[in-house]
Amino acid sequence: MPFRAAGVIGWPIFQSRSPAIHNYWMGKYGIPGTYIAMPVQPGRVGPALRGLAALGFAGCNVTLPHKERAAEIVDTIDAVGQRTGAVNLIVVQPDGSLSGFNKDCYGFIESVREQEPLWRAAGGPAVVLGAGGAARSVVLALMDEGSTEIRLINRTHGRTEQLAALVGGPVRVLHWGDREAALAGATMVVNTTNQGMIGQPALELRLHDLPANAVVCDIIYNPLETPLLGAARARGNRVVDGLGMLLHQARPAFEAWFGVSPEITAELRTSIEATLR
Repeated sequence: MPFRAAGVIGWPIFQSRSPAIHNYWMGKYGIPGTYIAMPVQPGRVGPALRGLAALGFAGCNVTLPHKERAAEIVDTIDAVGQRTGAVNLIVVQPDGSLSGFNKDCYGFIESVREQEPLWRAAGGPAVVLGAGGAARSVVLALMDEGSTEIRLINRTHGRTEQLAALVGGPVRVLHWGDREAALAGATMVVNTTNQGMIGQPALELRLHDLPANAVVCDIIYNPLETPLLGAARARGNRVVDGLGMLLHQARPAFEAWFGVSPEITAELRTSIEATLR
């Protein structure tokens, strides 16, 4: 089997645990190759992606803040990527062209199912904080699962309205100042912003009005327990951390590049968790 390379682009990228995940699988399945983190500044995404074929890369993952720009650059894009306007997986085809995919929707829902198997999207309103590429994926995933009301909130109200217009469906746009009142009656809360990530301030959100049976999700995985998840757990809410989403979206990427459908084991999750403490 020839040596294959893949990686992840972002800015910054030091926090990514994707290299640890994919290199673990390469070792487990005996695949000769490597997966690296590649810091790519905004404005240089195009040249970076077009250079993948020349460097012999099988493809790459895409993380903040490049998911939407990458969707504009690839030669073909899957249906989910078209709907979200964002991609997180790029595959270099034999002719050197780039195919883009969005596996964040899949990763989010699979993570929730794994950690909260009894949760149902149709059970009640969901509150989604943020309006970037990740928020698009979460909103569409919830819609596809049958959510009948999604309360969308972001600091920049204009971006919230743009996202709602893009996805349509049962999305209610609310102002940032109404974010705590929006929790009343919700059955799920999802933070898709970077607030709470290492190096960023905590998300300003009091949970007083959130029902005790609601599930609280954070797509951030470093730290594994963000201030939001810690506050939710302390008041008795069930929580879903961001590591599951990272692990599950990595599976289809690895299979697309290397032809092996990898398994998410307790050993893998434990090894990644150990790097977040």
